[in-house]
Amino acid sequence: MDIEAFIRDHRVARLATIREDGKPHVVPVVYAYDGALVFIALDEKPKRVAPMQLQRVRNVATNPNVSLIMDDYDDDWTRLAWVRLDGVAEILQSGNLHATALALLREKYEQYRAMSLEARPIMQITVKLRTHWEAT
Repeated sequence: MDIEAFIRDHRVARLATIREDGKPHVVPVVYAYDGALVFIALDEKPKRVAPMQLQRVRNVATNPNVSLIMDDYDDDWTRLAWVRLDGVAEILQSGNLHATALALLREKYEQYRAMSLEARPIMQITVKLRTHWEAT
């Protein structure tokens, strides 16, 4: 398995954060990966609260340790595979890294090209550990 390609090319992953009460919180996300950092936009899709009030953002504020998992499922279980990235998250509000993240996200997801994301936060995950498994 080419792990870098697996991470880079997957379109969706599941982000796990830890709530203040210690319970896990998992949400599906789209992301961009630059080989060391993962970026997740807090985009314009409808949400019940402001971006900085999202549960995942509040969780990162109290415990920045996160996991991100992307996987391949197939009824032929010889094709199963997954990669998990464990890391430390922070929220970017602006700056050069924020701009770089936007460019990567817009390159990967056409939907982001029409969204005004410059003033919206981006979650950055610094990858500390990569774990993977495949059936073959």
